[in-house]
Amino acid sequence: MDDRSLTKEYQHQSTASLMRRLASEYIRPYLGWISSAVFFMIVVSAATGISAWLMEPIVDDVFIAKDKDTLWLVGMAVFVTFAIKGVANYAQAALMSRVGLKIIADAQSRLFAHLERMDLGFFHSNPTGTLISRFTVDIGQMRSIVSNVLTSLGKDLMSLIALVVVMFYQNWQLAFIAIFVFPIAILPISKLGKRIRKVTANTQVETGLFMTLLEQTFQGIRVVKAYGMEAYEKGRMDEIITKLFSLSFKSARIRALASPIMESLGGVAVAVVIIYGGQQVIDGVNSPGAFFSFITALLMAYEPMKRLANLNANMQEGLAGAQRLFTVLDTEPEILDKPDARPLSDIQGKIALTDVNFSYIPDVPALSGVNLHVPAGKRVALVGPSGAGKSTILNLIPRFYDINEGSVSIDGIDVRDVTMSSLHENIALVSQEITLFDDTVRANIAYGRAGASDQEIEEAARNAAAHDFIIDLPHGYDTQVGEQGIKLSGGQRQRLAIARAMLKNAPILLLDEATSALDTESERQVQKALDQLMSGRTTLVIAHRLSTVVDADVIYVIENGRICQSGNHAALLEEGGPYAKLYALQFAGEGTVVP
Repeated sequence: MDDRSLTKEYQHQSTASLMRRLASEYIRPYLGWISSAVFFMIVVSAATGISAWLMEPIVDDVFIAKDKDTLWLVGMAVFVTFAIKGVANYAQAALMSRVGLKIIADAQSRLFAHLERMDLGFFHSNPTGTLISRFTVDIGQMRSIVSNVLTSLGKDLMSLIALVVVMFYQNWQLAFIAIFVFPIAILPISKLGKRIRKVTANTQVETGLFMTLLEQTFQGIRVVKAYGMEAYEKGRMDEIITKLFSLSFKSARIRALASPIMESLGGVAVAVVIIYGGQQVIDGVNSPGAFFSFITALLMAYEPMKRLANLNANMQEGLAGAQRLFTVLDTEPEILDKPDARPLSDIQGKIALTDVNFSYIPDVPALSGVNLHVPAGKRVALVGPSGAGKSTILNLIPRFYDINEGSVSIDGIDVRDVTMSSLHENIALVSQEITLFDDTVRANIAYGRAGASDQEIEEAARNAAAHDFIIDLPHGYDTQVGEQGIKLSGGQRQRLAIARAMLKNAPILLLDEATSALDTESERQVQKALDQLMSGRTTLVIAHRLSTVVDADVIYVIENGRICQSGNHAALLEEGGPYAKLYALQFAGEGTVVP
């Protein structure tokens, strides 16, 4: 299911259910910090109410009665009130920022741990850019729940309550007139929030596609330039950018609608209060100080009231990010350990595929009736045309995918009956698509074996014919190799991968066309290292060049997802058929015959 479908599927979730889950899983651990922030919010709201109330003595006692003693007293009260409000405001903002940032950190850590559990099929269905956008855009949106929503519910709501108390204290009749704005505004503001959530979710989908296209274009920039496709890629990018612009502008327009609604209703309330309250002052029913105190409280209440009006929009934006995060967290890997799975230990390394059927896409078989046996400590090769199913067979052994029918076993134990961690501990993989991390040579060799000593790392490098070129690098084993080992040649990267496998020292070795992309000299060096690596191990190797597998104990020829021939090199040549044809095609133009 693609990202758009997932988003539509989860948009039906109610605001209440999403808020409950968000509070339970991410907010509850920080209730202590939030409680402290709420205390300071109460202080802020109390100071806000007091500052509005102080308008009464300022007008009645200072400006009208001209009492100098009250002037100094009120002046000091105003200073102290604003100082306390400033300190409390800083404290609550710092505490809520800490909680918001911790929620982001927790969500990112949890999402990464969950994605590491997912099987390869999940990553093949979800582009990298889309997954990265979950860590950045979606989780970032969640912070608004804490930073804006909780803060607004705390500080703004309590400040509004404090100011309403002052308004009722000064004139309860005017207060009732002023607060009629709230029930009138609820319905349109609620509808705006629902539209905001939908637009935000769609914006996040397009942002994920935007990041995916960026990643693919930059990684494939050589191909883009080589084929002169700059204009085509720019067109694709402009299309997504236009969609993002339209969605972002739509979100801004919907959000902006809250302002005229509140401005209009607020204007009506203030106008009525001024006319009615002013008449009371003229008639001597109310004092000018009380009226100005009321007006001050009403005008001060206007800002938190507007922020509360935008509260639903902010909350819906945050929930849009939360629901997209939950879509991933709720997706369980298809390949899991059985409840009674046992560790795979002390193995000899015998591999068997028995009556295996497998398909990536339903009703489109990739393997049909495969029976394959790799004796312990022997070297077995898979050969055949591209797309025949060789890599698929290799991927089933470490259980990157689960078969549809049949069994894959090691020493007679089905790989589905053992723990994934112990299975992978006993298997080393070297492929033509080398994965190196933007780290040091030392760290890349030691990857997968924490705690390996420098001596062990160097020994593995020597056995992989890599030590000599490593010490010639600017910083030797501490040289940074760059993203995907870009600072190294193809042969150097391959030898580091072999050194990594040697250091792991697993009893089973899987080689997926480990020399097919190398030149003759690099292949010679790498093949020598591979011979060293394969010694004494059960090895299953996929070979494009038949010259690298003529010494294999058994060679299986794969065509259209089936095994059509098996035997050693000499027997297969004598038998004729697909292997002999492959052999003739490869060596006919070279003038070389491998006995």
